[in-house]
Amino acid sequence: MNLSNLKPAEGSTKNRKRIGRGTGSGRGGTSTRGHKGAGSRSGTSTKVGFEGGQMPLQRRVPKVGFKNPNRVEYVSVNLDALQGLADQYSVTAINFDILKEHGLVSRNDLVKVLGRGELKAKLEVTAHAFSATAQKAIEAAGGSIVKL
Repeated sequence: MNLSNLKPAEGSTKNRKRIGRGTGSGRGGTSTRGHKGAGSRSGTSTKVGFEGGQMPLQRRVPKVGFKNPNRVEYVSVNLDALQGLADQYSVTAINFDILKEHGLVSRNDLVKVLGRGELKAKLEVTAHAFSATAQKAIEAAGGSIVKL
């Protein structure tokens, strides 16, 4: 072994552009940054979405509609889900804790009971809101509703 046949270990080097290592390397001089301007200086960065001074896409696209900041969002639970709980776990009262325990709602959700499906069980349902059809179906099955 001598200095003429030394090589780095297999996989220890990367094939990358070595910038700013003299004009003979082909990437010296301006080091691929071009001439003058903010992009040629050190420490420059551009904002996300910056398009070189052109009006950015998020400002070109027209804004449509209205987002109500006071909107109240409910998680909907249908009558068929309540009937499923009554059948599977033989509960007579359904409240927020039971719905949360069985993964139908999360901790900070507001619950609205909707009228899809059939309800045969007599249930006392406690929720934040009820649709008119759900209210009629619960009371027709002999149950009662409690609004939180």
